Amino acid sequence: MDTPIVNEVVEQMKDLPYELQRRVLEFTRALVLSTPHGVPGRHLLRFAGSIPPADVNVMRDTIEQGCERVDANEW
Repeated sequence: MDTPIVNEVVEQMKDLPYELQRRVLEFTRALVLSTPHGVPGRHLLRFAGSIPPADVNVMRDTIEQGCERVDANEW
């Protein structure tokens, strides 16, 4: 990728001592790992309706019964 920002970062890094260059590299790697990965929702539309309505009802009922409750002894 050759963009003005990448080129500017490279130019700035040339003036940094080795240890600071390492820190920049570690930081950029951490940023890459923190970037959300996935697919756009439109790619999932083909799965719409693939769960039988009865199963959806069971899942909805289970979620409604089990969510928003705090078990103080759980921890």
